[in-house]
Amino acid sequence: MDNNKFKRYTVTAALPYTNGPVHIGHLAGVYLPADTYVRYLRANKRDVKFICGSDENGVPITLKAKKEGVTPQEIVDKYHKIIGDSFKEFGVSFDIYHRTSSLTHHQTAEDFFEKLYNEGVFTEEITEQYYDEQAKSFLADRYITGTCPKCGNENAYGDQCESCGSSLNATDLINPKSTLSGQPPVLRQTKNWFLPLDKYEDQLRTYIESHKEWRPNVYGQCQSWLNAGLQPRAMTRDLDWGVKVPVKGADGKVLYVWFDAPIGYISATKELAEYAKLGIWNPKAEEYYINQSNLTSFNYEDYWKNKEAKLVHFIGKDNIVFHCIIFPAMLMAHGDYILADNVPANEFLNLEGQKISTSKNWAVWLNEYLEDFKDKQDVLRYVLTATAPETKDNDFTWKDFQARNNNELVAILGNFINRVVVLTHKYFDGNVPTLMELTTHDKAVIEELKSYPDKISTSIENYRFREALTEVMNVARLGNKYLADTEPWKLIKTDEDRVRTILNISLQIAANLEILIEPFLPFTSVKLKQMLNCGGNTWADAGSVDLLKRGHKLNQAELLFEKIEDEAIQAQINKLNQSKTVNQQAQKEAIPAKPDIEFEQFSAIDIRVATIIAAEKVEKTKKLLKLTLNTGFDERTVVSGIAEHYKPEDIIGKQVSIIVNLAPREIKGIVSQGMILMAEDNEGKLTFVKANDQMPDGAIIR
Repeated sequence: MDNNKFKRYTVTAALPYTNGPVHIGHLAGVYLPADTYVRYLRANKRDVKFICGSDENGVPITLKAKKEGVTPQEIVDKYHKIIGDSFKEFGVSFDIYHRTSSLTHHQTAEDFFEKLYNEGVFTEEITEQYYDEQAKSFLADRYITGTCPKCGNENAYGDQCESCGSSLNATDLINPKSTLSGQPPVLRQTKNWFLPLDKYEDQLRTYIESHKEWRPNVYGQCQSWLNAGLQPRAMTRDLDWGVKVPVKGADGKVLYVWFDAPIGYISATKELAEYAKLGIWNPKAEEYYINQSNLTSFNYEDYWKNKEAKLVHFIGKDNIVFHCIIFPAMLMAHGDYILADNVPANEFLNLEGQKISTSKNWAVWLNEYLEDFKDKQDVLRYVLTATAPETKDNDFTWKDFQARNNNELVAILGNFINRVVVLTHKYFDGNVPTLMELTTHDKAVIEELKSYPDKISTSIENYRFREALTEVMNVARLGNKYLADTEPWKLIKTDEDRVRTILNISLQIAANLEILIEPFLPFTSVKLKQMLNCGGNTWADAGSVDLLKRGHKLNQAELLFEKIEDEAIQAQINKLNQSKTVNQQAQKEAIPAKPDIEFEQFSAIDIRVATIIAAEKVEKTKKLLKLTLNTGFDERTVVSGIAEHYKPEDIIGKQVSIIVNLAPREIKGIVSQGMILMAEDNEGKLTFVKANDQMPDGAIIR
């Protein structure tokens, strides 16, 4: 959408749960791209509010509290400060980092719910909800996993299958189990209030289809939900921690966390507006990490209820449905609010070839990084942006981190700045020399320099931050190549005027870099500003070759970056290996047995030996293989979720164990006639369960 139509911007970043610190997956997926975008907007003098805060409600908080033997309030207080301090030190420039436990948030969320309730938006239903008898708790959707009835993914959540993107209810899952205890949950009756998403389906479809410019993963997942048909979804839960449901007969119930969490963006903006109106400092500034810079009085409604405001949500891909379907439906039902113009959700970042796992400590935690790599915020910012999972999952490795620092930040950007400042001090006493006669080469370099701001702007405004960063580094490459081609150190004895021109142009490139790197590398931009003894430039000044005037005095050169040695990297790898060792030891503890069954129940299962005679991937899925098996008495098709573990060509001819009397069911349009038996370890690795010796197809497994 044309940005010229917007007078102000509301940029939100997904609220992190306060049940643990943030890690590099969170940074790469949400907070770095959001911060880069906001810094760019501010450099362009645009009116923007950057909103985030701690999500302090919901089941994860109460679970963490139980685990640590403290109250939920103690948990959220602890991690709000850890997360907020880490964001601040890392340079994530929120205008406010709020809390959903605040009075302002509770009042805002309750008022929002009450308006919809009074207008008859909700339906009141008594339904059966899963309950964990061992944990003595009703289960939120995300705390139930099972097999997706639509694609066969065995690790689907109770609200969504991340394999096929289908919308689910927890009761749709096959073989559900509680993630709290690992036991199958039971159904209990309870009363809740439902948002009838089906009534907003046409409005949502019109809204989504008006934004075909959205990233394919976002647009595609929204279309998948809509095409499957939206169903009413409960907006209340049976919990004792969270925002209370403000209606009669709702004792012991709180608002569904995905009802109150996005309202947290609104309540945070309100809190910021209230603080700004006071005009004096108060303790909320510290608790909510309020950005005091240029803070003036404003009306929060201008950023949420005015069509001249552009709303952008930065999220991870696991939050797409909540921000693109549920929250817009809530806003449509309310009627007063604008809808998001874009939701640039990233994919996932893996770590050393494995999925990041907070429970297994397979992560790089931001607070620990800041301790281990003092004053190297921009190195991590650079690497995570350069490898950002914008269109597909990507991988972070410590070796790549080291290589990008040493071979790119040090050797390209740092080297160029150091050379030009050192040479200016050496030859002209640190004063910017006069621009003399330009050669054809000089003019070509100047024209190329002028082209970069628009290229970078286009990439940023289309949320292509990796591409934008590449172009920024190309400016540094331009400077390095220009110095290498002109060799001023050789000309200084024979053509001082030529050296004046070369260093003047090189310094203008350096001054442009100070502007262009700021959204990506803010700490380095400050260092460069100090070195060049300049400041006050905006994005509109980028591309100019007169940023540093003749005779302007530079400060002494200092290294922008330093090499990271093997020892520092090995220490991080050792830390991960230690986590891996602990996890491997934990795997040795077997999962408890399921409840007893009668012999007759077992004997009803018909398990046979069969041979795979054909195998192929199921289109448009990541996990499914279509197998043709010879069971000895027939040939049949089975759809199995093993595509991430076995290639089709590698398993043809293998003997497997199959349940042959399982009722057929359709998966992705294919009728599956049975189930292959697999063994799964704690890492999720699957292997075939089979006889040690070759057996005839159809042999009975007893």
